[in-house]
Amino acid sequence: MTRLILATRNPGKITELRAILADSGLGHELVGTDAYPEIPDVRETGVTFAENALLKAHALARATGLPAVADDSGLCVDVLGGAPGIFSARWSGTHGDDTANLELLLAQLSDISEEHRAAHFACAAALALPDGTERVVEGRLRGTLRHVPAGTNGFGYDPILQPDGETRTCAQLSPEEKNAISHRGKAFRALLPVVRELLG
Repeated sequence: MTRLILATRNPGKITELRAILADSGLGHELVGTDAYPEIPDVRETGVTFAENALLKAHALARATGLPAVADDSGLCVDVLGGAPGIFSARWSGTHGDDTANLELLLAQLSDISEEHRAAHFACAAALALPDGTERVVEGRLRGTLRHVPAGTNGFGYDPILQPDGETRTCAQLSPEEKNAISHRGKAFRALLPVVRELLG
C-alpha cells in the first residue's frame, strides 16, 4: 500500500479526504502532516491557489521521499473582486481563526443585498512526487452568502455559503452530501485518475 502524505494538519480536511479516497476504492494510505511533526509548515507565498498547493506538495514530497497531496482553497466573493481568495484562512489577520474570519467578512458585506452576494469556494489540489513530477486540478462550488451563519458541520466559511440549488448552507449538509458537491470533493475526485496514473 502506497502512503500518500496530505499536506495539512487540519483534521477536518483529513477526514474529508479520507472519505473521498475511500469512496474511490483507491488502496492508498492517507496520513496528514501531523504524522511528521518534525517537518515545518510551508509558507504559502504563492499568489494563486494552484501555486500554494504545489509549494506545499513539493516541500512535503522532498522532506518525506513519499508522494504528497496538497490543496489550497478559499472563498471568493464576487462583489469583493474574488477576495478573500488565497487569504481566506487569515482574512481577519490571524491564520485559522474561523470565527474571526467569518465575522469580519459578514461585517464587510452587511449592507450588500441578496442579488450581489454571489460567491464560490475554490480548491486547487496538487500531487507531487519526490522526483519533481507534479499535477494540479481545480474544483468550484458556487453559491450565495447568507447574512447569518447556520449549521455546525464543516469548518471555515461553510456556515454562510448556501450552494446554488440548495436551501441549506454547507455547514447544514451531512459530510456525504457536502463531499458530493464541494469544491474540495470535485478537485480531489479529479485528482484520482492522476493518482492512479502515477502511483498505480
